[in-house]
Amino acid sequence: MYLLTLKSFGVYSSLALRVRNIHHRCRIGNRDWVGFGVNGGANYKDDAHFPFPAVRFKENTRDICALREKEKGDWRMLCCEEKKALYRASFCQTFTEFQHPTGQWKVVLGMGFFISAFAFWMFIFLHYYVYECLPPSLSKSSQKVQLRRMLELRVNPIDGISSKWDYDNDRWK
Repeated sequence: MYLLTLKSFGVYSSLALRVRNIHHRCRIGNRDWVGFGVNGGANYKDDAHFPFPAVRFKENTRDICALREKEKGDWRMLCCEEKKALYRASFCQTFTEFQHPTGQWKVVLGMGFFISAFAFWMFIFLHYYVYECLPPSLSKSSQKVQLRRMLELRVNPIDGISSKWDYDNDRWK
C-alpha cells in the first residue's frame, strides 16, 4: 500500500535512484573500484563475458597494499607466490576455474528421466485403471465391414476411396 502511494506521487522513482546511487559506494567496502564492470555497477562477478569486474575481489589489507606498492616496480622482482597473491586479491577464480563444467547437466538429465518415468507410469495406471475398453467398432473385423459398406454405398466416387474400387471385378484397381 505504501509503495503504491509513493508511486502515485512520483516519489518512488527519485527515491529508488538515490538509494541505488548510495548503495554503489557503501557495498564495496574497502575495495578498489578498478573498472566499469557489468552495466557500470559496483559489483564483482567472475564472468567470461565481462572479464574485468568493477571492483577487486578482496578488501585492501596491509599485506595486499605492500604487494601493490612492490607491483609498481619491476615485476621480475616479484616471486611467483606474490604474483599469485596479487591475482587472488583482484580475482576470485581463474578463467579455467570458473569455466569448468559444473556437472549440473547430470541433475537436469536425472530430473528429465524422473519426469519421463513418472509420466510413463501415470500412462500405464490410466490405461489399466481409468480408461474404458476400446469400442468394438475399432476392431479389425469391424473396420473391414465398415469399408465394405462404404464401397457398397459408393462414398466419394470421384477422387475418394470408391474411385479406387473396381465394381465389375469386385477388387481394387
